Amino acid sequence: MKQLARQFVATLMLGSALVSASAMAEQKIGVVDVQGVFQAMPQAAEISNNIQVEFKAQIDEVNQLQKDGQFYAERLQRDAATMSEQEKKELQQKIQGVREQLAEKGQPLQQNIQRRSNEERNKLLGLIKQAIDGVAKKEGYDLVLTSNAVSFSKEQHDISEQVLNQVKKTN
Repeated sequence: MKQLARQFVATLMLGSALVSASAMAEQKIGVVDVQGVFQAMPQAAEISNNIQVEFKAQIDEVNQLQKDGQFYAERLQRDAATMSEQEKKELQQKIQGVREQLAEKGQPLQQNIQRRSNEERNKLLGLIKQAIDGVAKKEGYDLVLTSNAVSFSKEQHDISEQVLNQVKKTN
C-alpha cells in the first residue's frame, strides 16, 4: 500500500513538472531596458533645462554668493599683511556672513531642485510604464521584465525599441 502511494505521488510530481514545463514554454516573455528608454526619451533631456529655468534666479543668487565669498577669502589672503586688525575682522565677518547665507539658501535650493527632478522623473517613468503595458497587451506578452533583472535574454525578446516608439507617440 505504501509502495502504491509513493508511486502515485511520484507520478503526480512528474506529471505536474511536465505540465508546468509545457505551460512555461507557452508563455511569451519580454525584456525592456527602462533606463535606456528613459535616457533616449526627448522629454528626459528637457527636464534638466526646465528645472534650470524654473530655479534660475535662486541659482544665480547662490552662485553670486559663492563668488563673493571666494573674492573676500582671496582678498583676505592676498592683503592680510597690509590690513589693519579692524579691516581683517570686518572681512572675516563678511566671509562668515556669506557662508551663513550660502547655508541658508544653498541647501534648500538643492533640495527643491532634487524634489522637482524626482517629480519629473516619476512622471516620465509613469509614461514608460503605460507604454510597456500597451506594448505587452498589443503583442500578447504574458510577462515583461526589466533588463537589469535578467542575466541573459535573446534580442528577439527585447521590446525596448517598441516601448520607446510608444512613448514618443504620447509626447
